[in-house]
Amino acid sequence: ANSEGAYVEDRRVRTRLVAQVVASDASGTQTGHSGPGKSMGLELLELFPPAEVGRRAAQVALNNLRARPVPAGTMPVVMGNGFGGVIFHEALGHLLETTSVARNASALTGLLGQEVASPVVTYVDEGISPHGWGSSRFDDEGMPTESTVLIRNGVLESYMVDRWGALKTGFRPTGSGRRQDYTFAPTSRMRNTIVERGDTPREKLFEGIDYGLYASSLGGGQVKPGSGEYNFAVTEGYMIRNGEIAEPVRGAMLLGKGPESIRRIVAVSDDLSNEPGMCGSVSGSLPVEIGQPHLLVSELVVGGEA
Repeated sequence: ANSEGAYVEDRRVRTRLVAQVVASDASGTQTGHSGPGKSMGLELLELFPPAEVGRRAAQVALNNLRARPVPAGTMPVVMGNGFGGVIFHEALGHLLETTSVARNASALTGLLGQEVASPVVTYVDEGISPHGWGSSRFDDEGMPTESTVLIRNGVLESYMVDRWGALKTGFRPTGSGRRQDYTFAPTSRMRNTIVERGDTPREKLFEGIDYGLYASSLGGGQVKPGSGEYNFAVTEGYMIRNGEIAEPVRGAMLLGKGPESIRRIVAVSDDLSNEPGMCGSVSGSLPVEIGQPHLLVSELVVGGEA
């Protein structure tokens, strides 16, 4: 309820199943993770049977156990679908929140209508998809949620705008004001943020790559909104040799600047997949969904063993 006359109610039910597997042998210990989640009740377990979730986590742990340290260098990178989208959540999404844009603390401030990404990239943040991990009827300021196209065919079309951001910038609110609970003031935050489907078959992304990295799944990382600089750990990775997925590798880090990296995306597949996560910022820890199809970045810095 607020002084502008809004009085809304929303019921939010979320369920998540997390499997964390540890695999050990004489060479050491590695882990694997799988954690599906949706805005629904225990029917989640019918969509994601626990045994299958456990097997997926175990497979990642075993792959990492037999993996070799990744060689460092600059190379083409095929990024996996689903949680591969975390790199653009962090290195691009946070730069498009008016939390940073209105303070001139984002590398993408003042660039509406300009080309900021590869023409094959359309980037959307929405809160309306059924059972989306970050979906809701209203945001935490009583605004109806919507689907907001942030970048269309490489051109910056909108920011994510809360009430404060609208007052500071004059931009239309997008129903993006979110907070963990009543102890936090709402700020503009992501909901379900995805790179939309492209038209390149997945197998075509690997063709022509003599030497590169397949970052099948990513883990945590860091980003500086003012510059867009990021680093992210690859939790499941494989070398690409002569257009084929080759041996598993571990210890890879992806390094770069978000605005530069999205300009280097040369192809996007059609196998969109979403994954749940938790995002921490000034208004607390929030459920967000991230996703993308497989995509090819022409060149990224891969940190590893020299």
